[in-house]
Amino acid sequence: MADNYLGKKMEDLASRKKVVRAKSNVKSLDTLLLRNRSCRGWDPSVKVTEEDLRKIVAVNTMIPSAKNQQVLRFKFLTGKKASDFCKFIKLGALLPELTLPPKGMEPSAFIIICSTIAENKWVDMDLGIAAQSMLLKAVEMGYAGICIGAFNKAEAQKLVPEGLEPVLVIALGKSAEKYQILHIAEDENHNYFRENGIHYIPKVRIEDLIID
Repeated sequence: MADNYLGKKMEDLASRKKVVRAKSNVKSLDTLLLRNRSCRGWDPSVKVTEEDLRKIVAVNTMIPSAKNQQVLRFKFLTGKKASDFCKFIKLGALLPELTLPPKGMEPSAFIIICSTIAENKWVDMDLGIAAQSMLLKAVEMGYAGICIGAFNKAEAQKLVPEGLEPVLVIALGKSAEKYQILHIAEDENHNYFRENGIHYIPKVRIEDLIID
C-alpha cells in the first residue's frame, strides 16, 4: 500500500512538472509590455489579414468596460483600403525632420475605432483599455502597432456607417524598427528620439512614480 501510494505521488509530481515545462514558453505580461512599442515603420513583406484583425479585436469580448456600456465598434482596413488611408494619418510629431512611415514601410492594416455615442470620459476610458489590450494581442501574434490620434476624421467618417464617431486609429504590421527604453528621472526630457537606427523611449523610473 505504502509503496503504491508513494509511486502514485511520484507519478503525479512528475506529471505536474511536465505541465510547468510545457507552459514555460508562454510570453509573460512583462515581455509583451516591453515589446509593445509604438511602431512607425513596418516590413512590407508581411501582411496582416482580416482574420488576424478579428483575433485582435476579439479581446474586446473579454476586457472591462466603463459601466459595461461597450460602445466601441471597429472597422478593418487591409490591402488597397489600408494603402489609400495612409495619406490621412500623421506620425512622429516629435520627429518633424523625418517622413513617417518611411516610403515603402507603411502599415499593412488599420483598425478604425468608433463610438456609438458622443465621446466622453467613459468612452475615453474604454478606448484606452481597448487600444492597449488590442496592441498586446497584436504583439503576442508577432505584429506591432501604434495608436494614432492625428488622423483625418472626415475621411475616416466616410468609411464607417452614419451614427458612429471615429475616435482613434490603430496601425498594424510587422515591425521593421529597433527600440530601446531609457529609464529617466521625472524631471528629465520625456521626448522620444532616434540615434544610429534605434528608437529610444524615455520612461520615468519606478522610484519617481510612487508617491511617498
